[in-house]
Amino acid sequence: MSIIQEMSEFLQKGRAKNVKALVQQALDEGVDPKEILNEGLLSGMMIIGAKFKNNEVFVPEVLVAARAMNAGLSVLEPKLVEVGNEPVGKAVIGTVQGDLHDIGKNLVVMMLKGAGFEIYDLGVDVETSVFIDKAEEVGADVICMSALLTTTMPKMQDCIDQLNEKGLRSKFIVMVGGAPVNDSFAQQIGADFYTPDAATAAEVAKKAVMDRK
Repeated sequence: MSIIQEMSEFLQKGRAKNVKALVQQALDEGVDPKEILNEGLLSGMMIIGAKFKNNEVFVPEVLVAARAMNAGLSVLEPKLVEVGNEPVGKAVIGTVQGDLHDIGKNLVVMMLKGAGFEIYDLGVDVETSVFIDKAEEVGADVICMSALLTTTMPKMQDCIDQLNEKGLRSKFIVMVGGAPVNDSFAQQIGADFYTPDAATAAEVAKKAVMDRK
């Protein structure tokens, strides 16, 4: 088994220390940082994402795999900057104002990272203007909003309305998700996409950004 395959295997098992050590070893052996990222870390995370989607693994396994990926990235990121690795796209993500739920959002963050996105995680209870200002500031491709309460879902509409008022709607791909959200609600408020789970969110976001380029 190659060092890259080994890295992917350890990542899927959530073995952060092993992943970190193998990333360093691969760099020391002169392996291209982009290969380490794509074939070692991201491919491992995509496998976990697919298993999660099929109910073969559950939230705890995803969380430990993501922690292992982040451990590897902490070693790899300085090298990626040196070689000028371009992210797939930039995504601004948060849970809308009045809503403090973050497990679903955090899973989407991990899957988006795993799909090669640069992430700006605004956390929970995020005001509408903050989503827009941050997306403008960083030149985001995607705005992702999460809500777990039916009472906070209208905040998603507010964000889209404000984007329209400012003439910015066409600049961003707007994605929504969360337990009470569904496809017809997404269409009703004028969002681009609703996805039922984190793995699908990452796939859809990546495809949407690629289609725009």
